[in-house]
Amino acid sequence: MGSAIEITASDGHRLSAYLQEPKGKPRGGIVVIQEIFGVTRHIRAVADQYAAAGFLAIAPALFDRIERGVDVPYTDVQKGFGYMQKTQNELVMLDLRAAVERVASAGKVAVVGFCWGGTMAYLAAARLPVAAAVSYYGGGNAQHLGERPHCPVMFHYGELDAHIPMAQVEQVKAANPAGIFHLYKADHGFNCTDRSSYEPASAELALSRSLEFLHEHVG
Repeated sequence: MGSAIEITASDGHRLSAYLQEPKGKPRGGIVVIQEIFGVTRHIRAVADQYAAAGFLAIAPALFDRIERGVDVPYTDVQKGFGYMQKTQNELVMLDLRAAVERVASAGKVAVVGFCWGGTMAYLAAARLPVAAAVSYYGGGNAQHLGERPHCPVMFHYGELDAHIPMAQVEQVKAANPAGIFHLYKADHGFNCTDRSSYEPASAELALSRSLEFLHEHVG
């Protein structure tokens, strides 16, 4: 079981976060970026996975500027969208930077994001001091093609994802020729055990690829 902590962004905003420590010396830090549903049980479980793999993992509550303690059921997509629509990317980056700084004592830091968090991971790769980024089904990636990542980025997409047409994936590929892209016979949210679209074989393969990638670029 991880710890509920509080971190402070550079503008003074204090936000909660879930922190999970590895056994032994950490290989580096991982910031797990939430979906539109908040820091859910699944997001905390992802942080646990990365801690089990040797990383100091943190999942910041990026909706705390709107409402604290957000944990939306996966069936209530509209409510999740409502929170997401009230965010400002510049402020999200401040909060992610605070999370990066919190785990930087472990060494190099990477971000791993899902859904909306996958897009924020892509932006973080361009704007924050991170060594690598992993973007799972980032539906907004194609809206930020002017952003230029300064670190290696791995992208995971589901071929059956109606939210992200393959034409958008191709746009992201064209704008990121150095990016690493993986496609899965899966739907949106295939990594989440609490969603009906969970696809275990794809989730396991994506995790193994992500870990190999992070071991190369983080530790």
